[in-house]
Amino acid sequence: MKKIADLHTHSTASDGQYTPGELAARVKERGIEVWALTDHDTTEGTDAAAAAAAALGIQFIRGVELSAKEYHTFHILGYGYRAGETPLAAFCRKMKQKRDTREGKILAYLRDYGFELTAAEVEALAGGQIIGRPHFAEAMVNRGYVANRREAFDRYLDTDEYHDRVETGKPSVAECIDAVKSSGGVVSLAHPYQIGLENDRLDALIGTLKELGLDAIECHYPKYAPEMSAFYLRLAKKYALHITGGSDFHGERVKPDVALSRWELDADWILQEKGR
Repeated sequence: MKKIADLHTHSTASDGQYTPGELAARVKERGIEVWALTDHDTTEGTDAAAAAAAALGIQFIRGVELSAKEYHTFHILGYGYRAGETPLAAFCRKMKQKRDTREGKILAYLRDYGFELTAAEVEALAGGQIIGRPHFAEAMVNRGYVANRREAFDRYLDTDEYHDRVETGKPSVAECIDAVKSSGGVVSLAHPYQIGLENDRLDALIGTLKELGLDAIECHYPKYAPEMSAFYLRLAKKYALHITGGSDFHGERVKPDVALSRWELDADWILQEKGR
C-alpha cells in the first residue's frame, strides 16, 4: 500500500544539520508516514531515529548510503537491515576509520590552493558530528575563499582532482551490496544521474547491478527532470526492480534548496521481502 514517504535523509550522524530526533520531529511536521534515515557510511543514528519515530507514530526504516569506488558519485542505499552487530555495522566501522583520515587529506589538498584552513575550525563547524565536505565548504565561505558552498564544491570539493587525490580506498559496489544483503537488507541505486552516464550505459550498469543483487532504483528525487524519472521508471520495469524515492535532505544550513519530500511510495516490500 502506498504511503507518503521520504527514504533518503541525513542527520548529524553523518553530514546532516539535525540530530536523528530533531529530524524525526521535522518528518512528522511534514506529514511523512514512512521515513528512512540514510546517513553516509554509518548506521550510528538509526537507533535514536527508530525510537523517535516510534514515539511520533512514524513508520521507520533503517537505512544507510554507501559510496562505491567505480564512479565518483556512485551511491547505494541500504534498507531494512538488522539492528545490532552485523556485517554492515562492521563494514561501516571500517569506512569511519577511512573517513577519520580524510580530514587531513582534504586540508592538505586545499592548502595546495592557498586555503589555510585548520582542523579546529572545521571541527567546530561540524559540532561533534562526522566531518564532511559541507563543513569544509562552510569554512571556505567563512574565510572568503569562495562566495558560497556551491562554488566550493564546483571548483574544489567535487572535481576529478579532488576525487583522485582524496577519495581513495572506497569499497566496490559489490562489497557495498553484499554488506547490506548479508545483514538482512535490500538495496537501491541512489540518484542515478549523478553517476554521469549516458542512458544506454546506465541501462547496462543497472543490468550488472541487478545481477549483483540490486533490488530497486531511486526513481523519485527533487532534482530529477520529468524525463529522468520516466527513464528510471522504465528501467525499474525492465529489470523488475522496486521503486524508491527521497529528498536527500541534509538541513537548510547544509543544502538550502532541498526540503523533505512527500513521495507516494509502496515501501512495504522492504520489510515484507525479508519476512519482518
